[in-house]
Amino acid sequence: MSKSLKLYGSVFGGIAVTLTVAVNMADRFVAEAPEGLRSLTPLEVAADPAPIGGLVAVAHADEAPKDGPLGIGREALPEEVAAWNLDVSPDGTGLPPGSGSVEDGELLFSENCASCHGEFAEGSGNWPKLAGGEDTLANKDPVKTVGSYWPHLSTAWDYVHRSMPFGNAQSLEPDEVYAIVAYILYSNFIVDEDFTLSNENFTEVVMPNVGGFIVDDRPETEYPRWTGEPCMTDCKESVEITMRATVLDVTPDHGGDEGAAGPDATDAHPDQAEVASADTGTEAAAVATDAAPAASEPAPAPAAADPELVAAGEKVFKKCMSCHAVGDGAKNKTGPELNGVIGRGIGSVDGFGYSKVFEEAHGAGETWTPERLQAFLEKPKDSMKGTKMSFPGLRKTEDIDAVIAYLSSFAK
Repeated sequence: MSKSLKLYGSVFGGIAVTLTVAVNMADRFVAEAPEGLRSLTPLEVAADPAPIGGLVAVAHADEAPKDGPLGIGREALPEEVAAWNLDVSPDGTGLPPGSGSVEDGELLFSENCASCHGEFAEGSGNWPKLAGGEDTLANKDPVKTVGSYWPHLSTAWDYVHRSMPFGNAQSLEPDEVYAIVAYILYSNFIVDEDFTLSNENFTEVVMPNVGGFIVDDRPETEYPRWTGEPCMTDCKESVEITMRATVLDVTPDHGGDEGAAGPDATDAHPDQAEVASADTGTEAAAVATDAAPAASEPAPAPAAADPELVAAGEKVFKKCMSCHAVGDGAKNKTGPELNGVIGRGIGSVDGFGYSKVFEEAHGAGETWTPERLQAFLEKPKDSMKGTKMSFPGLRKTEDIDAVIAYLSSFAK
């Protein structure tokens, strides 16, 4: 036998062995396709999707095959759908039984929400504001909060319940969610301080912007106009240029009169803490206590206070800065500006919207004496019953004395 025949014989022999092994392995490990799938081409399978109208769950091995191209799955049972359907509707559907008061909500909000949203829901840093923003939706920079923008209370309840607190979602019990939402409503002046929110009175709460949204009817009113064959030629009798584009500087302008910082006095919330105005004892002063004093009777300069006490008061006042301002250019914010507050008439800042208790004190000619201010700063809601200021007060007497010393350093 020649060398060539020996070489080719070895090659063909190896190929025969390899093919034999491959056929045996295929018979042993490759399963046949299901009977129903053998008669369908890939195109037929793709053209016959799973049934529409419900979720499809994988069937157990002992269940009989169901109708469908793959012979597996079934429609989800009502109780299975209900287990996933956890949202709360505007009509209260989906609310669990429970209740929570504004008073309890204040503590819960401080513990779980204030680090991001501020003690009074006014927002902190870049975290969103939950309160305020009334009548700003038409502005260039609207403030969208629960009170100014959201039309349904269910949105607030559902979001807090399922997504908050940040990093610890769904850790709150239903009663705690009711209390926190009640406090948010109170922070937006929608309910009073003695209000308790529950699943029973939930639908009675009317949000301020409930009428600010409309049903999208464009599929019925507009879409038909753009269906059918489009017009391609002679669609209008004449074409005219009615205006031309101009180059606009879209950078917000914060200078000049339009860019004045801070909300306008007329946009202020109906009262947070007031503190203010000199009692001159005259009828004219009772009407306009912030008017400039007559040249013959200059306002007395504030008494010099201990510099260390003033410095301590400046630190404590940081708790008040989210609502009040002092110093040059101070303007009303959520609460009135506090320049010259010591000796100023209560409820006397021009253009600020006060609550009824402050209006009554102003009408009676009452003033902010150091003693009166001390009592207010200690327990605002006890000192001025009916105030909507949610700040609970300063616990330490030394902090109160320091803040009063700090405020006394600012003349009107």
